[in-house]
Amino acid sequence: MPRIEANGIEIEYEEYGKPDDPMLLLVSGFSGQMITWPDAFKQGLAEAGRRVVIFDNRDIGLSTEFTNEVPPAPRDIVKGVMAGEPMHEKVPYILNDMAADAAGLVQALGANKADVMGFSMGGMIVQLMALNHPERVRTLIPVMTTSGDPALPPATPEAQQALTAVPEVRNADAIGDLAAQSRRVIGSHETVRNSDEAVKAMAIRAFERSDRPMGVARQYAAILAQPRWHERLAGVSHPTLVLHGAQDPLIRPAAGQDIAERIPGAEIEIIEKWGHDLPEKMVPVLLNRIVPFLGKHVPEEARADVN
Repeated sequence: MPRIEANGIEIEYEEYGKPDDPMLLLVSGFSGQMITWPDAFKQGLAEAGRRVVIFDNRDIGLSTEFTNEVPPAPRDIVKGVMAGEPMHEKVPYILNDMAADAAGLVQALGANKADVMGFSMGGMIVQLMALNHPERVRTLIPVMTTSGDPALPPATPEAQQALTAVPEVRNADAIGDLAAQSRRVIGSHETVRNSDEAVKAMAIRAFERSDRPMGVARQYAAILAQPRWHERLAGVSHPTLVLHGAQDPLIRPAAGQDIAERIPGAEIEIIEKWGHDLPEKMVPVLLNRIVPFLGKHVPEEARADVN
């Protein structure tokens, strides 16, 4: 897979579709490597006329690792934020920096703007792209994510525990088993989510590609220390589609609804049986929502090519 410099770091990325089509940037969630995007999802978006770009966020996968930078403990970050301390200055980086990475990648790959879609933490990042780098964003698709408002309902205790769980031993089988266990807690309805075997196989594949537990810790610190942005969302002018699962116990549906209420003209759909994951059975359901939305916002130069 190729690598390119953007925002002062090296970013590992991959492209699908025609290079002259409008760019669609997919931004992964917390600790997620780009290889976890389902093939059918990427191909479906490419077939719909988008140059699909996936990448490893900083500190995860094969992009730049911030070696030897140790963040404060999560409880100390939360305590500092609640006390009004500038915790964003005490962590290696925050989500604003990750949004700058993504905006820099769009530019480095020769695009003026991109449709930007992000899942979970990636959904936070794309919101901050729209706020901090609006010139790089054509349309905004925040998925299973939050506006950052601390007053929103929290994750269930079980979901929060699943998010932060670590294996007793750090080897491929333990990582795979923990991933399957976590997915049963935070994932979609049992009739929708991927099998335990499929979840474990993907977790092992990601572990063997790159294992960066401190990168995971730094990304978690970035989320916790990020200054809240919910009150800024009224200034977003990009066409926006918010998607959320009705069964999501980690980032509750009320969080997606809050984003849609804050961004003028935003569309939203809450999808039954969907949790905090991206199972194969959800791919056609999501494409049936995303592709028509993108079709309404084709750049003029691309529209001329179609006509």
